[in-house]
Amino acid sequence: MKRNENIVELSRDHHFGLLCSWKIRQGLKKNIDAERIKKYIDYFWNYHLKEHFREEEEILFPYLKDEMSERIAQEHLEIKNWVQKIVNENEVSNFENLAEVLEKHIRFEEREWFPHLEKNLNENQLSEIGKALQEIHSQEKDDYQDEFWK
Repeated sequence: MKRNENIVELSRDHHFGLLCSWKIRQGLKKNIDAERIKKYIDYFWNYHLKEHFREEEEILFPYLKDEMSERIAQEHLEIKNWVQKIVNENEVSNFENLAEVLEKHIRFEEREWFPHLEKNLNENQLSEIGKALQEIHSQEKDDYQDEFWK
């Protein structure tokens, strides 16, 4: 899906989020020790998702306050709560729940929310978003060392 150049970096981040869901599921399929998967989830939250959510909330939300933005905010909170639950309780059944919620969230943003923003924001607003992202966004890379999913 072609994405407006001003929000394409956030869209690229989503690739890593989808990979996170896939890696969690692969670890579960391979019966990998739950502690290894949990450490990856904690890493991915702290080094990827938390910052990505902050960027969306601080940079995109002010431009279009509507039910879609509210839904995104609620989903961010839900994902954060799943991560905290996993880190604190270590229930393996929660791993699949997180993978599912994260994947659905990303698919909604890509298929619904980003096109909604592109349609409802003018070129000047999108350009302002692009400039703001350029100032704070860093290239995503997932260099986690324990490749339990392989």
